[in-house]
Amino acid sequence: MDTQKKAYIYALSAIFCWSTVATAFKIALRGMDFLHLLLISSGIAVLFLGCLLLFTSQLQKTFSGSTKDYIRSAGLGFLNPFLYYLVLLKAYSILPAQFALSLNYIWPITLVLLSIPLLKHKIGWKSISCILVSFSGVVIIANKGSFTSIQTPNTFGVLLALSSSVFWALFWLFNVRDLREEKGKLFLNMAFGFLYILISIILFSEFRMPDNKSILAAVYIGVVECGIAAVFWLKALKMTSSTDKISNLVFLSPFVSLLFVHLIIGESIYLSTLAGLVLIILGIVLQKFIRKTNSIE
Repeated sequence: MDTQKKAYIYALSAIFCWSTVATAFKIALRGMDFLHLLLISSGIAVLFLGCLLLFTSQLQKTFSGSTKDYIRSAGLGFLNPFLYYLVLLKAYSILPAQFALSLNYIWPITLVLLSIPLLKHKIGWKSISCILVSFSGVVIIANKGSFTSIQTPNTFGVLLALSSSVFWALFWLFNVRDLREEKGKLFLNMAFGFLYILISIILFSEFRMPDNKSILAAVYIGVVECGIAAVFWLKALKMTSSTDKISNLVFLSPFVSLLFVHLIIGESIYLSTLAGLVLIILGIVLQKFIRKTNSIE
């Protein structure tokens, strides 16, 4: 098997893992609140990644960074997993899974918008048109396809799902500048994120033992979402001859997620959710095409 085929297998495996997480979120949240879910899943992720680094003889190197590296990890860990998952899981606790996962998928467009003030990127009318296409999808999803009345299931939940994309986009912008080894960075980010959520629970909540099903779902999220999927995706990126060959596969994830949500959770998927998601992805794809065309020119 050639290297590119292996890259596809790793990429599709990562996408499959990510596609199951929305269902796991809803199962876990049935028996615990979002703070405790984040505590357990991030703690499990730290253990999983720590063991992986230990077995690959990279753990010592991870802890041999400078003070500046630790400060950077502390900041990145505050964005993700702490703020990102804190807001996203709260959204999942309020909204049906199909709304939370679809609205969160706006992050590539959020990334374009944030790059204007942070990276001083210029944006043309073509890019603005793409953004409007994606945001029309957001409106359709949030309003359940109604154009005559407001049908939003929960305005606060919708705002949370959308704002989570801001934290993820910020994390991506700052993380891409950090040239350290990816698994080591991920481990330190998770470790700091776990510390932040532990402090939050001590100050603002109290730990209650959830039921076994919720615990298993939380452990699954920590191992699969924050561990296995990330490792698979990193391996795919290293093996592929072109990032574009595997990055477009990510667009399969929300549709597979909706299938799992329907089959396992039992949510009836609205046609407006599918239509809105298609528009969101269409805007993202067109934006990528415009950016690629401009780079060639």
